[in-house]
Amino acid sequence: MAPDTLLTTAQPPDAAVRITGLTRGFDGREVLSDVRLDIAAGEFVALLGHSGSGKSTLLRAAARLDHDARGTGTVEVPERRAVVFQDARLLPWARVLDNVVLGLDGSRAERRRLGREALAEVGLAAKERSWPATLSGGEAQRAALARALVREPGLLLLDEPFGALDALTRIRMHALLRRLCERHRPAVLLVTHDVDEALLLADRVLVLTEGRFSLDTPVERGTGRDDPEFRQLRARLLTELGVTDAGS
Repeated sequence: MAPDTLLTTAQPPDAAVRITGLTRGFDGREVLSDVRLDIAAGEFVALLGHSGSGKSTLLRAAARLDHDARGTGTVEVPERRAVVFQDARLLPWARVLDNVVLGLDGSRAERRRLGREALAEVGLAAKERSWPATLSGGEAQRAALARALVREPGLLLLDEPFGALDALTRIRMHALLRRLCERHRPAVLLVTHDVDEALLLADRVLVLTEGRFSLDTPVERGTGRDDPEFRQLRARLLTELGVTDAGS
């Protein structure tokens, strides 16, 4: 992380994440420009934007992983954070349960108890002794979610976690993620290219355009694809992204 960037633990009771004046650049090119973002505890925020707009850079800053970026700004985030990537990133030489509890504090018995509970939550109780190579893509992402949520993070960061899954598996994962977030109540930042995914999951959707937020809109939870409000907001987001969608 750049030395002139202030990193602290989020303190305000109404905000799990508070980012102020965040500017980031690589090799002389500015990627984020004076970004300001608050995410309330328990709020689910989805971030849309074209490739190269700065979405993953913002997520990495919130995760405190952008050690090579140069910039300024204040990033206040919870001490307990977890990241789920498009690739489940399970260790191939460790069984599923051992992957879930890797790095978890506590005694071995307590870690394994918590790991088993997390696997049961995501429907993988029967897979605790399986090797990662034997899991389907959806099962691997379920294991990654279990590994993230077993730590009870105050902030859950999702970097296109369902982008490599088939359509039916994505639908199931959306429903699972909604249930898990309602149960654990972390603040969530989801990076996605899928407008429908953002609308179905999030309380608020942001569009990042050339390093700045060009749109920040709330989403009425419970609306479906056939709801007129859903279709209207979908069309608005697609327009903001420069996409013409005759069927919206």
